[in-house]
Amino acid sequence: MNDVVAVPVEGAVPDGPERPVDEPVGGPGNDSAYDPAAPAPLEVPRTPTGNADVDAALDRLADADHLATDGHVEVYEDVHRGLRDALTALDARPGPPGPPSPYGNRS
Repeated sequence: MNDVVAVPVEGAVPDGPERPVDEPVGGPGNDSAYDPAAPAPLEVPRTPTGNADVDAALDRLADADHLATDGHVEVYEDVHRGLRDALTALDARPGPPGPPSPYGNRS
């Protein structure tokens, strides 16, 4: 049989809850309880691209910061659609005329 006795260490947290169950996580008198599962902004900096359509789509990403995870899909799909439309619009714009044909004006 082992006669080892546990001696509490100064400053150690005792086993079990260290606060009453009904007390907010923020502490006594704190009305705003911290909820680690709540939506939180990622605060990822977004640098403007100079293209208004692309910048609007990227700014839309900030809407996901305030949604629960299951709401992110709608925002991401909307941003993807906006970026795809911006790329399609670039293809639709007339560009500069191409170089002359090396074969002359054959018909």
